[in-house]
Amino acid sequence: MRKLKLEELNRATIAEFKAGKKMPVAVVLDNVRSMHNIGSIFRTADGFAVEQICLCGITAQPPHREIEKTALGATQSINWTYYPDPMRAVEQLRNDGYRIVAVEQAESSIMLNKFNPVEGEKYALVFGNEVNGVSEEVMKNIDACIEIPQFGTKHSFNIVVSAGIVLWDLFSKMMV
Repeated sequence: MRKLKLEELNRATIAEFKAGKKMPVAVVLDNVRSMHNIGSIFRTADGFAVEQICLCGITAQPPHREIEKTALGATQSINWTYYPDPMRAVEQLRNDGYRIVAVEQAESSIMLNKFNPVEGEKYALVFGNEVNGVSEEVMKNIDACIEIPQFGTKHSFNIVVSAGIVLWDLFSKMMV
C-alpha cells in the first residue's frame, strides 16, 4: 500500500470550502483555556465541515501563534465569532434555529451512540472548560445533553478528543 501525496488528496481551497456544503453544526467553546486545544478544535471542525465556531469567555481568539500551531490554517477556513459571555452565544444560536446540546456528564444525558440527530435540524454543540466542563448557567439552558460512553479509570477525555469523537459521530449520522 502506498500513502497518497498531498496533491493527490484533492483538498478544497479556502474559497471552495467556504462555499461548500457544511454539516449543520456549530461548536461552542465555553471558557476553553488551552490555545492548543482551541487550534485543534478549529482543525477538527475544518475536517468535518462544521458551519461555525463560537469562542466564549476566556477562550482565546485568532490570530495567535499558539492557536495556529495546531490549527494549521483552519482559523481561515472556519467561520468564528467571539462572545464575552457563553449565554450570549447560546441565545444567538437558539434564535438562529439551533438546538443547544451540551457535551457533558449529567443527569439524563443521552449516550452518544443513542443520540439520533433529526434530519433538517441544526445543532450547537457546547464543549466546556478543561477542568470545570460546561458552565452551570449554560447547562440550565440546553435542549439536550450527550455523553460519550467511557470505560476506563479516568473521568473524562481531553476536549479535543471529545470534539473529534462527537463530530465524527454526528458527521456519520448526518452527512454520510
